[in-house]
Amino acid sequence: MVAFKERLKELRIEKGVTQSDLGKLLNASKMAVSHWESGHSEPSISQLIIISQFFDVTVDFLVGKED
Repeated sequence: MVAFKERLKELRIEKGVTQSDLGKLLNASKMAVSHWESGHSEPSISQLIIISQFFDVTVDFLVGKED
């Protein structure tokens, strides 16, 4: 099972989005996105939904419950 932190970073890089850009979309800092990608913290449920919509994937995919 792939962890959220790995999925997020992979999707962000594939789409060519910086941590700052993603943070702006979510009203979060670049540091917050960095912490999500390193596994030190996780986004809120509302942020998780926005991330899934932005990358056009399901929340289950983001959290590693489906491939």
